[in-house]
Amino acid sequence: MPASATQPLAVLFACGLNSVRSPIAAGLFSQLFGRAVYVGSAGVRKGELDPFAVAAMAEIGVDISRHKPITFEELDELEGLNFDLIVTLSPEAHHKALELTRALAAEVEYWPTPDPTAIEGNREQRMSAYRSLREQLLERIRVRFLPAARGNE
Repeated sequence: MPASATQPLAVLFACGLNSVRSPIAAGLFSQLFGRAVYVGSAGVRKGELDPFAVAAMAEIGVDISRHKPITFEELDELEGLNFDLIVTLSPEAHHKALELTRALAAEVEYWPTPDPTAIEGNREQRMSAYRSLREQLLERIRVRFLPAARGNE
């Protein structure tokens, strides 16, 4: 989906458990934009923060170790779903976001994203899957939210 003419002021990244993909995306987004754009993350259900996700982000100097997985409903109760854009990273999160945005003025974008927890093998093989996810999300965020950066590499 092409970038909007106006950039959002608040972005929510969402996945199934809010334990790997959406916290990584939110961490990357925060690293790029600081406090200029509000960012959050949520899941359809609540899982446990994945230690491989924490390790993959620590490799690039982003600390997500304090992230507490949260559901859409819990986020709504705590601070409301006041987001201009919801980026969904899994099919179930996309369906949930579409259901919720019937009553919200929020745009929803679906970024099909692989689940690195499905990869088996030794630690290095598993970490490779998380690094790949991190780099894929970083590139997608750059392309979507830093359109001037396209073609300059």
